[in-house]
Amino acid sequence: MALYAAAASVLAGVENRQGSIKGLVYSSSFQNVKQLYALVCETQRYSAVLDAVIASAGLLRSEKKLRPHLAKVLVYELLLGKGFRGGGGRWKPLLGRHQARLKAELARLKVHRGVSRNEDLLDVGTKSESVSQVPRFVRVNTLKTCSDDVVDYFKRQGFSYQGRASSLDDLRALKGKHFLLDPLLPELLVFPAQTDLHEHPLYRAGHFILQDKASCLPAMLLAPPPGSHVIDACAAPGNKTSHLAALMKNQGKIFAFDLDAKRLAFMATLLARAGVSCCELAEKDFLAVSPSDPRYRQVHYILLDPSCSGSGMLTRQLEEPGAGTPSKERLCALAGFQQRALCHALSFPSLQRLVYSTCSLCQEENEEVVRDALQQNPGAFRLVPVLPSWPHRGLGTFPGAEHCLRASPETTLTGGFFIAVIERVEVPSSVSQAEALAPDLTPSPAPKRKKRR
Repeated sequence: MALYAAAASVLAGVENRQGSIKGLVYSSSFQNVKQLYALVCETQRYSAVLDAVIASAGLLRSEKKLRPHLAKVLVYELLLGKGFRGGGGRWKPLLGRHQARLKAELARLKVHRGVSRNEDLLDVGTKSESVSQVPRFVRVNTLKTCSDDVVDYFKRQGFSYQGRASSLDDLRALKGKHFLLDPLLPELLVFPAQTDLHEHPLYRAGHFILQDKASCLPAMLLAPPPGSHVIDACAAPGNKTSHLAALMKNQGKIFAFDLDAKRLAFMATLLARAGVSCCELAEKDFLAVSPSDPRYRQVHYILLDPSCSGSGMLTRQLEEPGAGTPSKERLCALAGFQQRALCHALSFPSLQRLVYSTCSLCQEENEEVVRDALQQNPGAFRLVPVLPSWPHRGLGTFPGAEHCLRASPETTLTGGFFIAVIERVEVPSSVSQAEALAPDLTPSPAPKRKKRR
């Protein structure tokens, strides 16, 4: 099947350092990128287990024409996945000849390691254990439904609803078919880490979005009210855009920009499925968007989530095995672009509030970009202190950096993330905003001479 061949090709590309899983999936010719991405990630997550089972069963020795990456994908589907999709084509009878041996080797491996569940076979170190414990977050799409209805649907499917969580410990303790309401976001449901909902009918119908909690924070903190005009500067693949639309109740306008035509096409499909009608997509570089364009004169809110190293992504260890911190050269190039994009966003004349976010852990892409942008706009903007109870704050590299938020599997049970909320400094009502920001070029009046008596 095309799905398995595409998945094998992506796995081979990752191993040969040709790119990340996400990048290779989007550049593939396979249409259902969500399905392909999920299959590759899960296969890679169980890579060591699959290698051991395949080797013990002697599969590649028996089937010399079967390539290793394709074998890994097929064995994952047979033993750990949902079975062969669409019948399995010519691969089903081939694997069928080895099914009993493969299952026996998997069972033997469990006995050897003293575990009973497949997920317990995963090798975990301190960091990877933290990553594997990050729950499955489900954002209810309020454009189509409400949290109560989604909760009721899951309960009818045999899930047990535990109410609102009171702490991270509640989320860590989730197991089996139990789920909770997130303590911070009112439309975010939380399931155990290994819960797979990619084929769930409510997900396929756009009634909920599979989105990490940290990724939900930017739109929540931007908080544009219904009727707002908003720019989503680097918008694809569109989860944050759909969240903005839900917060705005589809009232107002979202101008969404992205340079990648393929990602933008995928985003259009996602937004349509989510029922978003207030978004205008444009295949355009945000840096080429003119702040003086009359179309954007009412834009008071901007969400800027630019391209970054992705060093905080949960799948990074899967995508780039053994990869460390991005090179200084790459960080420098990324930070340069991010700073230009942030300064450009701050130049929109009606801007009142901006959220800058990345899925990077690197100071160069986060605190340093925000610091430099604020220094280039002295007195015009300020960092807003948000979520005072959030446990992970910005690095103290400059005064006020503690107002920024960081996230990580270890501290917040989420993916790695950075968020800064920036607001325009208010000016006295008697002074127009344009007057307050314009340089004072009026010559000082000459001092009056005293009359001689």
